[in-house]
Amino acid sequence: MNRIIKYWSIAMVIALTVSCGSNTKQKNEEVTEEIVSETESEESVTEENNSSSIINPNLATAEELESSGLTTELVTQITENRPFLSMTDLNDLIGESMDSTQKAALYEKVFIKFNLNTTPEDDFKLIPGVGDRMAHEFEEYRPYVKIAQFREEMGKYVDDEEIVRFEHYVFVPVELNSATKEEILAIPGVGDRMLHEFEEYRPYKSMEQFRKEIGKYVDENELKRLERFVYLSDEK
Repeated sequence: MNRIIKYWSIAMVIALTVSCGSNTKQKNEEVTEEIVSETESEESVTEENNSSSIINPNLATAEELESSGLTTELVTQITENRPFLSMTDLNDLIGESMDSTQKAALYEKVFIKFNLNTTPEDDFKLIPGVGDRMAHEFEEYRPYVKIAQFREEMGKYVDDEEIVRFEHYVFVPVELNSATKEEILAIPGVGDRMLHEFEEYRPYKSMEQFRKEIGKYVDENELKRLERFVYLSDEK
């Protein structure tokens, strides 16, 4: 009888151990799923906060371009001729198929950012709401080293909301060897993978080195597009 009780006790201990292990495993799996879910939610919020209502025609899908009001014919021309290195190139392609009012409405939805340091003053007027005076101010404070400098200078003339709107249309190239992760990720079309490649080959000694290394991952046209957004301060 004592032997039976002993065996029964041992069996109960084993059963409880297995049960606890199973519950622990299940609990760990639930916690893991919860963490993954929270991470995905945070990533979704981040993407939403980083998104802009203005789409880049070099990166947009045909459906996105059509939804902006472009005709099927123009969408086809854009997708066949991109990437455009400048907004003026896209404006030339659209040509007289739209009048100035239609273009202004379109450019509130579709635009290629202007380089603040190299864009001719008159070209800034393609930005909706930018006339002679503000185009002159954009040009007046060159060269811009950081976008923060642009904010400070334009803050003398317009409010914060308008400055935020301007920033959807302009950019300041980032220095390849010193740019922060956030500055590199602000380059249109650059995600975590390309961020890693940009950082992987630092320090760059020349733009030719940048072309060689990044050219391993993108084609020649995309390389030219990316090159617009970067520079080397000590390149001779």
